Amino acid sequence: MNDKIGIFSFFAGAGFLDLGFEMTGNFETLFVNEYYKPFMDVYKSAHRNLRIEQAQYGEHIADIKEFLEPMRLNLLKEQVAEARKSHSLLGFIGGPPCPDFSIGGKNKGREGENGKLSGTYIELICKVKPDFFLFENVKGLYRTIKHREFFESVKIKLIKAGYYLTEKLINAIEFGAPQDRERIILLGFKKDVLSDLDFKVNGSPIIQNFNWENYTDYKIPQVFTHEWPQQEAFIPDSVKALGVSVPIELTVQHWFEKNEVYSHPNSIHHFTPRAGLAKFLTIQEGDDLKKSYKRLHRWRYSPTAAYGNNEVHLHPYKARRISVSEALAIQSLPKEFVLPDYITLSDMFKTVGNGVPFLAAKGLANNIYDFLFNNPIKDLKKSYATADSR
Repeated sequence: MNDKIGIFSFFAGAGFLDLGFEMTGNFETLFVNEYYKPFMDVYKSAHRNLRIEQAQYGEHIADIKEFLEPMRLNLLKEQVAEARKSHSLLGFIGGPPCPDFSIGGKNKGREGENGKLSGTYIELICKVKPDFFLFENVKGLYRTIKHREFFESVKIKLIKAGYYLTEKLINAIEFGAPQDRERIILLGFKKDVLSDLDFKVNGSPIIQNFNWENYTDYKIPQVFTHEWPQQEAFIPDSVKALGVSVPIELTVQHWFEKNEVYSHPNSIHHFTPRAGLAKFLTIQEGDDLKKSYKRLHRWRYSPTAAYGNNEVHLHPYKARRISVSEALAIQSLPKEFVLPDYITLSDMFKTVGNGVPFLAAKGLANNIYDFLFNNPIKDLKKSYATADSR
């Protein structure tokens, strides 16, 4: 029996979420699905470079809806059943494309083409019944009244399928990524799996004893109470010392240095403006409040990595957009993570921006593992706060 937990990954993109799970040493990706071939090319190339074995059941370039078709659904069920013979547990992980639930995106909700993919992913979970699942999406699904109704209906469906649930709006910066990026995470665990692990499963299917903060390094909102530097004059190629007391490991400059972004293979990959350079020069360092042109501050965290829909992120002290290597650093990837140079610039930035920050993915994976195997509280209705106050 393999000691590692098996993972079936959907909407894999460049594989940041999968890599976070794999790098804990407790999970193994057995199946990968991604709709867009260039993103899958990035996934496979980066995993080869990191010497991670190819998924046992293959890397599938297909619309997730195809896995609900009878033949492919039966094959997927057979693969899950076979994998259970060699792995203690199996989980589905994935973050369906989210523009339809994003406040700044299409906002079409469940009826949008991307919105429908969330429903498809949930339906696939209910039909195949992995031992647990992770569902990741934008905060608009959680906070917007219009979309919250859909989110609640999804949870009811999962509970009827036999899952106990827990959810949290996380921020990547809590896990040490230099980025203010909120996402809703919904986790589900099959009732019989929890019972086999000696959890008390009577009563409410809402899990109270999941410790979401076990692998966070910073607390929200305390991290935002620091006196972070504000806007300053943009001076090309300037050197500027850190003059305030803030967590340096959450700053853009720290990660640029840590990942050696200027010698990284993807350092040459950035857009060169055909026009508008004069405008680049007028935007102050740290002016990241505009909808389009945002200049990062070297001694501050980045806003959400979103490199599309006319959103342009500028280098703190160079008269250009950020490079792919710098975007990877902002997503807290290991410096060994490299995108192949035949991928278009647009696809490079899109897949980097779409990904779950690596440190957040790794923290979530560790939280799941500890909940299942290192949890001192076996009563699902008892929270850590309640236990600590006894």
